[in-house]
Amino acid sequence: MSNERQIQDEDLMDVAHDPEQAHRLRKALKVLAENPHVGGKLQEMAQEVLAGRIGMKDAIQTPGYMDAIGDRLGEIRRAAENQTMAEREESREKFAVWQREQEAKEDEERAERDGPSLNIVTGSSRRGGRGHGHRG
Repeated sequence: MSNERQIQDEDLMDVAHDPEQAHRLRKALKVLAENPHVGGKLQEMAQEVLAGRIGMKDAIQTPGYMDAIGDRLGEIRRAAENQTMAEREESREKFAVWQREQEAKEDEERAERDGPSLNIVTGSSRRGGRGHGHRG
């Protein structure tokens, strides 16, 4: 998959409501495509969409792929139902930490993507120019 063309966020705008959602969807597809524990039709679907061989809209409408998503959701639901209260609390805590980390990463990525347009406003992108330093 490394030498193949990879879709961009914009290629998912037919199913996403905004560019941010398209970015998160492409990121989730990459996780599914690259995680060896996913396997099967779900991983195949993610790889096919990322390579541009099938659109996300078509993938959602493909019974085999939808069955794979449904099966995985069923596994997750059963695992959650079989957890003890202590395990649930531990999972909640781990998820909260993971979620904060993801939000921080997304904020960094957003700042990097939006950064060049901010430099135009601040004028801080040129070396040696005024505004090179800043007050803390």
